[in-house]
Amino acid sequence: MTTVSAGPVAVAQRLREGMAGGVLSFPLTGFRGDGTFDPDGYRAYVAERIAAAPGAVFPACGTGEFFSLDEDEYRQVVTITVEEAAGRVPVVAGTGYGWAQAVRFARIAEDAGADALLVLPHYLVAAPQDGLVAQLEQIAARTPLPLIAYQRGQVAYTAGSLRRIAALPNVIGLKDGHSDLDRLQRLTLAAPEDFLFFNGASTAEIQARAYATVGVPAYSSAVHAFAPEIAGAFFSALRDDDHGTVDKLLRDFYVPLVELRDRVPGYAVSLVKAAARLRGHSVGPVRAPLTDPSPADLAALTTLLTTGLDLVGATL
Repeated sequence: MTTVSAGPVAVAQRLREGMAGGVLSFPLTGFRGDGTFDPDGYRAYVAERIAAAPGAVFPACGTGEFFSLDEDEYRQVVTITVEEAAGRVPVVAGTGYGWAQAVRFARIAEDAGADALLVLPHYLVAAPQDGLVAQLEQIAARTPLPLIAYQRGQVAYTAGSLRRIAALPNVIGLKDGHSDLDRLQRLTLAAPEDFLFFNGASTAEIQARAYATVGVPAYSSAVHAFAPEIAGAFFSALRDDDHGTVDKLLRDFYVPLVELRDRVPGYAVSLVKAAARLRGHSVGPVRAPLTDPSPADLAALTTLLTTGLDLVGATL
């Protein structure tokens, strides 16, 4: 499916409008019990995510185990997402590794009809600021798709570097996963007025109010991947300044979820996938090097999920 992508300005405007009305959805990639990609299961699952009215959908990113997908699987994931979105919400596909490999994935996403790309942190090595900028320059020069840079792990831009990448015609935004609000405030002040910023902290709802104070109200929601009822209730309460509901959801659901997530490396993905299975979604297991939750942690997750759903009047 090769389509003509809208220009960066038009895509940025669609994202801005979507972000004002819903969380950003990062769907899980479905695998069968033997670890092979399950296109039918993924299609049914991503269709439900899109029906839950997110601001945009980001397939094959961190929650979607981009790092575990080969190029054919990636093509199927992005293509299915674009087909199910059918223009209703923007589709921003993940890409990453070194710039040469990132460009290979970018071209696949372009052929599949994605609207934009989220450039995940590069592989393994730390790099100076000039190198971080050059990574974006190399990718931007080789794809017409709008790009959103993702700073996390070994990638952290200075205000000067932010100005340089924002000057690239098809770089439209930055997703932040560091939660360094001092640095982030400096970046928002250095950016052009129309540049997009996204809260990409793990379990971003925990820090959503703090991010909003520095001008970054939009956030990604891992909870939307398994409980859009909870994610939607939190988003609405936050938007409406319903601090009582926000505090209750944080205290009784989100904070305990983070505490459970922090027990084991990789639970930021595998707990989400386990929760989706508890809701009846055919998403299968995680791929190595991630591991599925232990029986004890799965039991704790079941109790916590039931609590969260009860808080918003939904059922397991």
